[in-house]
Amino acid sequence: MTPRYSCALPPGADVVEKARLAERLGYHRVWVFESPAVYGDTWIALARVAEATERIGLATGVAIPGLRHPMVTASAVASVEELAPGRLVVAFGTGYTGRSTLGQKPVTWAELAVYVRQVRALLRGEVVEIDGRPCQMMHLPGFAPDRPIGVPVWVAASGPRGFGVAQELGVPGVVVTAVPEDGNQGWAEFALLRFGTVLEPGEDHTSPRVAEAAGPGYASTVHAVWEHGKEAVDSLPGGARWRAALEADRQEGLRHLVAHRGHLSSLTDRDRGLVAAAGPAFLRVGWSGDAASIGERIGESAATGVTEIVYVPAGPDVERELHAFAAAAARS
Repeated sequence: MTPRYSCALPPGADVVEKARLAERLGYHRVWVFESPAVYGDTWIALARVAEATERIGLATGVAIPGLRHPMVTASAVASVEELAPGRLVVAFGTGYTGRSTLGQKPVTWAELAVYVRQVRALLRGEVVEIDGRPCQMMHLPGFAPDRPIGVPVWVAASGPRGFGVAQELGVPGVVVTAVPEDGNQGWAEFALLRFGTVLEPGEDHTSPRVAEAAGPGYASTVHAVWEHGKEAVDSLPGGARWRAALEADRQEGLRHLVAHRGHLSSLTDRDRGLVAAAGPAFLRVGWSGDAASIGERIGESAATGVTEIVYVPAGPDVERELHAFAAAAARS
């Protein structure tokens, strides 16, 4: 079965306009990023989209334990579910970007598992011990749906530990940035996050439009290398110059405040240097190609058990990216 196509959007002032367009174009779901130092608030954006649309699914892409008390998250889930019954999925991740921009490490998989169990129990209406004290959703009618609230809870899984925790929790779905060698390990829902751009005839890596649309995804991979080992970025095209510019911009201990600006949405001048230095290689990270090749990739992903492609449109013309990817998906 050909995977459905969805999109992931940063929460901003125009998220409703983009979500409405995605709904008209047949996108299955709108996933909304959570990185509060970079974008607006995830739950406000989801509530706005819930009220402004009719059928399109909604998802956190992804919610991060540690940013909110489990009760705050459960109450937010309840509020969006009340606005758009049956349309919400809540996916949790360890918070690589969302926490790195705060100068914090991602939460551990063990911490994520505890948090997911707490939120699910709260949504069922149970009494849950959190920080040594009992908590329970006490909402009367008119303030939240009756418990249990059956919103599906997923995990953004990566690596053996991440997939192991997803299995332990028995979640119905996972969202991934790369399909493991053994593919879908039995989940009913298996979503793959992809960035890039659909190329017009004659376009290649030298096109300014292509660089602005596909470049943010490529730059995010360089940011990840830098987070794992500062000097390691020097081995990448333009990496040494990028790191030198970053270090000249902010002193040690403050560089996380600027390194991830524009994450998966737009290029900074410093990141444009990375894209230019990479040449055609930046198009090989993610999915960039003509409409026929993108359609083929969507179709081929079904063989690995992928049920949903979550496309991340970027650059100054997101409407164009949404239109182009939907047209490519129609070829799959």
